[in-house]
Amino acid sequence: MRETRQGSESSVIFAELYDEFMPKVYRYISYKVNNEQLTEDLTSTVFEKALDNFERYSSDKAAFSTWIFSIARNTLIDYYRTNAKRQTESLDETFDIVSEDDSPDEELEKKEEWEYLNRCLIELTAEEQEIIRLKFAAEFNNRQIAKILGLSESNVGVKLFRSLKKLGEAFKESYNG
Repeated sequence: MRETRQGSESSVIFAELYDEFMPKVYRYISYKVNNEQLTEDLTSTVFEKALDNFERYSSDKAAFSTWIFSIARNTLIDYYRTNAKRQTESLDETFDIVSEDDSPDEELEKKEEWEYLNRCLIELTAEEQEIIRLKFAAEFNNRQIAKILGLSESNVGVKLFRSLKKLGEAFKESYNG
């Protein structure tokens, strides 16, 4: 009876964590793959792996967010390694860039800005893109990013600052030039 109860409690805990982290994992993956169906499939794979290994998860070793995003990151690496084809990264499908309140001219301007920003993002290194994905798509703080990437927290802060500065300069140059 006790095992069933523990299993039931574990299922409830996992369901709560799923509800909390699934949207963040989805955004993180969609930022990288730019394909809704593939994003859904990879997100599902991440949570299947997490569920299969949930009994081995220890909050003493890492926060759940660090653990689940390590699984997500490794799932993406495995996907690209297996498929050996690099897909263009885009923010268009990741974030809803058009509001129902926008005029057609405003919608066009926002879309152009996102296209410029996307071109600039592609120019960043893979590590810079990863830090930006974790910060803005997954909404992690620098400490969490550091744990996932195996870097110091201060190193993440410096790399994030430099990446955003580089991105801003490239955007200004591309968009205004």
